[in-house]
Amino acid sequence: MTADGASPADPTPPADPAAVADPLRRLVAVMDRLRSPGGCPWDAEQTHASLVPYVLEEAYEVAEAVEGGDRAHLREELGDLLLQVVFHARIAQEDPAEPFDVDDVAGDLVAKLVRRHPHVFADARVADADGVNRQWDAIKREEKQRESVLDGVPLAMGALARAQKVASRADPSGLADAAPAPAAAGDLGARLLALVQEARAAGLDAEGELRRATAAWERDLRAAERDAGPAGG
Repeated sequence: MTADGASPADPTPPADPAAVADPLRRLVAVMDRLRSPGGCPWDAEQTHASLVPYVLEEAYEVAEAVEGGDRAHLREELGDLLLQVVFHARIAQEDPAEPFDVDDVAGDLVAKLVRRHPHVFADARVADADGVNRQWDAIKREEKQRESVLDGVPLAMGALARAQKVASRADPSGLADAAPAPAAAGDLGARLLALVQEARAAGLDAEGELRRATAAWERDLRAAERDAGPAGG
């Protein structure tokens, strides 16, 4: 449904965003206006697939804002990431077979959060954050009916982040003892994987550590570039 309660096929024009008081509902109304006939041609052409690069880009920009400690930037980037959610939900409304909207997305999320926090919303007991993680994983496995603890690790993740995710699934389950990571000697991939395991053992996020180290090096490179002056000067 659109922000004014009409379906995408309904000829009723979308709601005037200025007339919507709640900021989140106003965002939905703006997206509906952009996507509807007479709105933005670029927005109207987008699909779930065409928006994938933007979702990834906005997620990385949120991470950059957090790591940089820039709260104004973080506020902006969280808005851009929220836009991607609203945009995908608006496109999903138009699916003829399985339509859903942003309210369906929010409703499913609320139900999941309540279901996976029985220590808050029911009478389960956990001792600490590690217990919460183990409980979450157990509930998730039961819900998803997964055959392996490694099911659901996205293939599209970057190699470093995916290695971390696989390790985070394998270690607590004991699988890493039964099938240890390849020996690091002489193999670049295995050496990189060993570094991921080293970071995990130290309680560090390898992806974040590499991002921070690369950012520091980039700053040094830019400073050296400025000091050197124009090429050929």
